[in-house]
Amino acid sequence: MKKLHGVLAVVLSLAALTAQAKDWKDIRLATEGAYSPFNEIGPDGKPRGFDIDIANALCEQMKARCTWAIQDWDGMIPALLANKFDAIVASMTITPERQQKIGFTKKYYTSWVQLIAKAGAPYDAARPSTLKGIRIGVQRETTHEKFANAVLAQGGAEIVSYPSLEEAYMDLKNGRLDATLQDTIPGVEGFLKKPDGQGFALAGQQLNDPRYFGDGQGIGLRKEDDDLRLAMDKALGEIIANGKYETLRKKYFDVPIL
Repeated sequence: MKKLHGVLAVVLSLAALTAQAKDWKDIRLATEGAYSPFNEIGPDGKPRGFDIDIANALCEQMKARCTWAIQDWDGMIPALLANKFDAIVASMTITPERQQKIGFTKKYYTSWVQLIAKAGAPYDAARPSTLKGIRIGVQRETTHEKFANAVLAQGGAEIVSYPSLEEAYMDLKNGRLDATLQDTIPGVEGFLKKPDGQGFALAGQQLNDPRYFGDGQGIGLRKEDDDLRLAMDKALGEIIANGKYETLRKKYFDVPIL
């Protein structure tokens, strides 16, 4: 009788776990929509960009129906934890600080960090002494802001934070900033290659200090949704293996990013 009770308890326990598990056939994704060419809002009002294409490819591989929401960057993690959506696909850097709050998939790309300033400017974020007295724009609640306040401000730079990089670029163009600090690729694609970027250029060395800039960009998830993380990691491996990832990468970038 004791054995029967034990077996029954195991069966009920497994049934409860099965009932709690999600099949993840409907997934709510969120992006910022202000980080070209990774994510931006198209003329039709829908998000587009590398982040979006990668996430849609994962959903297709998982045979899941995915819907998109637009969320301001500085409210991204709180909104995820409040169950407003299931995953953050917004070029979010995987850092130890963020990993205390949320989980991440494996990285789907890696980016370097660099200043943008007037062409020929002698600024170099790897040498903070070159930045004394200049105003540097960064996006709020980013690894760039943290690095700038911890390192560049020590060289005498004034750090100015913005809700989005687009607003920082506007002030750079209008002379209210001397430089901006951002990932190299979106800086080139989202500003330097556009009309507003004429007369500006990358300045100084590229940075990739893991203490500040983490270990690549991943999809942010609630920690308890480990089954979704495993499913997305599996799908990412599959689109890399079948060539879909490389096709999407070449659509946006001329150099490897993973």
